[in-house]
Formats: sequence, C-alpha cells, structure tokens
Amino acid sequence: MSDKDTLQNIKKLRELTGVGFKDCKIAIDENNGDLEKSIDFLRKKGIAKASKKMNRTASEGLVLVHEEKNQISLIEINSETDFVAKNKDFIIFCKEISELNFKVKGDLNQLNETKMKSGSMVKDALVDLIAKIGEKISIRRAKFFDDKDGLNFYYVHTQVENKIGKIISVVKLSNVSEDKKDIGNKICMHITASNPISLDRKDLDKNIIKKETEIIKEELINSGKKGDIIEKISKGKINKFIADNTLINQAWIMDPKKTVSDILKESSVNSQIKIIDFVRFKVGEGV
Repeated sequence: MSDKDTLQNIKKLRELTGVGFKDCKIAIDENNGDLEKSIDFLRKKGIAKASKKMNRTASEGLVLVHEEKNQISLIEINSETDFVAKNKDFIIFCKEISELNFKVKGDLNQLNETKMKSGSMVKDALVDLIAKIGEKISIRRAKFFDDKDGLNFYYVHTQVENKIGKIISVVKLSNVSEDKKDIGNKICMHITASNPISLDRKDLDKNIIKKETEIIKEELINSGKKGDIIEKISKGKINKFIADNTLINQAWIMDPKKTVSDILKESSVNSQIKIIDFVRFKVGEGV
C-alpha cells in the first residue's frame, strides 16, 4: 500500500473513530490497511470507544484534596453521572490521581504524562477506565498551594470520603497566630457558601463589571428610568454587586452585620491577617 493510500485510510479511520493520528496509523499498519479490522483493533484497546464519548457532557464527579506539610493540591475529575462518581473503580482512580497531582504540583500536562502504579501513563489509564465504565471521564482542573508566605486551610463540603467531596475550598492566610488557626477553616466554609468571584475589587475582571453594568442600565431603561437617575441607581447596584462577589467585602456568613474584612481584623493579633490566595472547586460548575 502506497504512502498516499495509507494517509487516506488514516484520515478515514480518524473520521470514523475520532482517534488521534498516531493511534490510527498504528492500527492501519497492524491491519494492512483494513478499516474494519483497524476499528476493531482500536475498540479492543478501548481507544475508539473512549473517543466517541468525548463530545458528551461530564458534569458529575468528585473534587479531591491532598495535603502534606502545609502544601495542598486540589483536583476535579468529572463523569457523566453521579452513579459513576460512586463507582469503586472510579474512586480508586481518583484517589491515585489526587496523589499524583500533589507530586506534579497541579500541572495537568505533566500529570497526563505521569506513570500510575499499573505502569500506564495517566492519559492511557484514563482511556482504559472510560472504556471499562462506558462514560466520558475527564480530569478537568487542578490547583496547587505551596508552603510559602502563609498557612493553607481547606474545607470539604458534601464529603463522600476523607478529603473527597462535591465542593472543596482552599485558602492561604498570612500572619495567623497559633491560637487563631480556626479562622482559616471558617473562611473556607464562608468561601464554600458564598462563592466569591475574586478577592477584592481590584482583582475583579473588568469585563464582568462592564457586562453587569450594561445589564443593570438596560433593566433601568426598560423600567422607565431616565438620565441621572439611571447613573445614580446603577452605580449603587454595581457597588452592591462588587460587595456581594469579592471575598473580603462579602457579609460574613456567621454574622452578616460584619464583612470578611472585619473578621480578619478582629482575628489579628500582632499583624493583620491577610488572604493571599483562595479557590473553590464545585463539581461540574460552569461545564
């Protein structure tokens, strides 16, 4: 078979299966250009079956946290259904991935190329698991908090097992005294409940403010408001939006009369406690 024919068959096989060039070439070479045998070859390896599922939506799954010596890693792994999220093989896979994610410090590209206990690369073990379970599974996102500049805290909501849940929040604080460490856990709980977009106003995406302003003004125009009234009301609404969505300006969930900023000041001893970084992973959010 000529190189031209080989390339044509690889192209056809890719269109039929959705599998990458390299695997399709191996399949074609192994089966002397026979498309049907090549498809069977890929299916037996679990590659074709997995790839066909990649256009489906996976919005269930688990979030896992791993902690060692004030370093924390966080990862979200998705499945199509909550039934699979409770599957033993899925959970075992997720636990090992969480440990490896800690070792690669949240780098998903490096994680995919990392070997698992089985000897398979993570990316290959993922394909095998998809083929076995029969659902799309994806390693969606990860984050790593180092041990520099502060102390890390986490909170697991709707806990499935130890350090595994549906929502996990992590926060890094500086200047926390030994007798005030509980503030870290409380702030994590606050983040879980209040879902802030950013730390403070200066960190908030300008496009978000712009879009929200446009929506507010359009609503006011449609309600019959005009001129200066629109500007005055929209300014107040935007300030309220910023306060509701920026962590340090949010009303404290345990005492709405105070803000998170107030609580940080009250909990400070010698130096002002500051929030260095935070994250909140909720399974399937934004999928």
